[in-house]
Amino acid sequence: MARRFVAIGECMVEFSPTREGTYAIGFAGDTFNTAWYARQLAGPADLEVAYFSAVGDDELSRQLTVFMQEAGISPKLKIIGDAGPGMYMIFLNNGERSFQYWRSQSAARHLADDLENLPDVDGGDVVYFSGITIAILPEAGRERLLEALRHAAAKGAEVVFDPNLRPRLWQSEEDMCRWTMKAAALSGIVLPSFEDEARHFGDKDAQATADRYLANGARLAVVKNGEDPVVVQSADGDGFRYQPEAATQVVDTTAAGDSFNAAFLVEYLGRPRPREAVRAGCALARHVIGHRGALVPVSKIDVITGKARLSA
Repeated sequence: MARRFVAIGECMVEFSPTREGTYAIGFAGDTFNTAWYARQLAGPADLEVAYFSAVGDDELSRQLTVFMQEAGISPKLKIIGDAGPGMYMIFLNNGERSFQYWRSQSAARHLADDLENLPDVDGGDVVYFSGITIAILPEAGRERLLEALRHAAAKGAEVVFDPNLRPRLWQSEEDMCRWTMKAAALSGIVLPSFEDEARHFGDKDAQATADRYLANGARLAVVKNGEDPVVVQSADGDGFRYQPEAATQVVDTTAAGDSFNAAFLVEYLGRPRPREAVRAGCALARHVIGHRGALVPVSKIDVITGKARLSA
């Protein structure tokens, strides 16, 4: 297994609905969710999990940092004065979610300021980022981050990218698609979601999505597709489709893709068997969407039976 898993992005204050009609306060964000699930699934002796971002000097930022530490995640955080974490609220309708955001003063927008190299990243480590990571940065910050990722890849790190297309964060769809492909071009593993890719890139099916990212330079594309088969394709021509087991209940789909990514990567990086890794990803995502909020405690993934269970 890789020695270190470093996720890059924005961890936000989350307001999630409860059964009582109130809102619970927590911390979450797409790449942070993946880091959090990876920490639960991999033993501390097997994998160090770290999170690279920026926070403010306010009380919420201090609470966020403590939350990371208590979860077993090593904070790699710049401190930005007069800033703080972004915030978002989840609205649910029959299990499908929508969001309202407050992130104009988010310190994470400055995570790539003066960045040259990613801290403590070496050969054999895994670096994970998303389309949201690059979307929140100014253009110069995007270039600095991608250059730092190139350096990490040149040192032998495995760069993993989830496009996570969010047009509201971009000035235009053209801008979003151009930067997405630039980021994907330096990534060995790409984990897109077909519904978003079809909408913004015009892919006719999930195989077309996989083929586009492989042609762009990835060595492995894993295309999530909701209840439909996951498409896995490698640059050497190997590939398969995996039909996920149907979910028995859908309560909140907030972190479905993030949790899939975590279980897939932990299993795949431990033992490079893509089919078992996809099985693990589907099992965790199925479990997570049956509960409220982005972060749902899990003790392990059983990749033989494909079932996840709550921790005690």
